[in-house]
Amino acid sequence: MQKILEKIMLVLIGALMGLAASGILWLAASPPRGQAVTLRPAPTAVPLAVQVSGAVVRPGVYELPPGSRVKDAIDAAGGFLAEADTGKINLAALLEDGQELIVPDVFGNTGGAGDEVIAEEDATDTETPDYLIDINYATAEELETLPGIGPTLAMRIVQYREEHGPFQTIEDIMNVSGIGQATFEAIKDYIYVSD
Repeated sequence: MQKILEKIMLVLIGALMGLAASGILWLAASPPRGQAVTLRPAPTAVPLAVQVSGAVVRPGVYELPPGSRVKDAIDAAGGFLAEADTGKINLAALLEDGQELIVPDVFGNTGGAGDEVIAEEDATDTETPDYLIDINYATAEELETLPGIGPTLAMRIVQYREEHGPFQTIEDIMNVSGIGQATFEAIKDYIYVSD
């Protein structure tokens, strides 16, 4: 009797295995149902493009992640130069795409050496000189009487003259850091160079 039970058990196991195998074959052979799942790439945030100029080590355009702050842009540009006026910069401010960040220096320039200071805060702009000023011999006080020229630019003119010699033409004054075309246009009728 035991042998009969063993045979029945073997037949049942074989039948179950046959059913399982035929079910697997049927599933594999049947056409797929529904639509295939397509995986899309994870969304990536568009970086912010920010121009950093002025008193930084490497001025230029930098791409930063969204939510970046002014400090991140300064760090990307290599940090502040020694003459940067850091007190005028809010390092915690959020950046926006396309923003220009200008770091002024302690001399009042906003774009680094050679850039123009259009008018100094302490410049005398109420009166202009009623005589021509020789920029090769004028004192700093005399230079301060020119439109848009305050103590800082007057000292730079004197220092430039001491380091590089006399100006050859009045246009040479634009070689002084902080004096650009607009400042020159404001003072050109009040200055001259002697031989």
